[in-house]
Amino acid sequence: MAPGRGGAAGADERAPRRLPARPVRLVPDPRGTPFTFWYALVLLGTSVYARYGDPATVSALLRGSSTDAAHLATVPLLVLVASALWIAGGLASPYALGFVLVLTALERRVGGLRAAAVFLGGHVAATLATEIPVGLWVMAGRLPETSLHRLDYGISFGLLACVGALTALFRPLPAAVVLAGVSALLVLDLLAYEDPLSNWGHPVALLSGLASGPLVRRRQRSRELRRRQEREGMRGTSEERDVREGGAGVRRGRGVPEAPEEREGCEARRAALRGPQASGAGAGGRASAEDGPTGV
Repeated sequence: MAPGRGGAAGADERAPRRLPARPVRLVPDPRGTPFTFWYALVLLGTSVYARYGDPATVSALLRGSSTDAAHLATVPLLVLVASALWIAGGLASPYALGFVLVLTALERRVGGLRAAAVFLGGHVAATLATEIPVGLWVMAGRLPETSLHRLDYGISFGLLACVGALTALFRPLPAAVVLAGVSALLVLDLLAYEDPLSNWGHPVALLSGLASGPLVRRRQRSRELRRRQEREGMRGTSEERDVREGGAGVRRGRGVPEAPEEREGCEARRAALRGPQASGAGAGGRASAEDGPTGV
């Protein structure tokens, strides 16, 4: 029926927009997770260039982006930013997939600014915590001067910080499981002793992310409260519109029945209009019938 279709269409228009399916929300998008999306595109570009570009140019760029003690003493801001534009190991590294999954999940919960702050904070804190001691040990004569020019770049410090911040948003049991698994991997790296400075920086980055727990939890609660208020506001607006359109729904062809009060009022007005006409016609008819015999 046409009225029924009109009512369904009106209800569909007022229905709130549904969130994407969960698998889709694991992937960054420019509207929901702009920081992760555009940062991932930059990392994709640098990784492709590092794989297929001129080897001499790539080597020069990596050394110029290294956060070694020598660069931190001369151009700290430049190398702190440039070193986070490369993925150690390229797209085949587990850090590439971990970056997409972890930062997307964190940004959806706390927003782009706080996700970027957590990433940058962990990247800077772990870098300084590992490179400043190197410079001090070189000055003390315990390490050779070549240690000032070691190659150090990548996103692992920022990623571990985001893992810590994301874990702070979990319930106690899942958080404990994730921390136990990540800590076990970090201990294995330390025991392997392949890159001791970077391996010691990873626990520092993880702890910096955990330290940001109160900040990200407060932000998550505020975002959830705002979403709840928006949903309630949309529901209230829809109900008010239904009430306003309830009486006029039938006249507009939407299949919405009139309110009982309005229906009773219409019937009373129609009865009032019919009353005088009916009484007038009835009186005239009786008078004619009564006057007939009298005239005879």
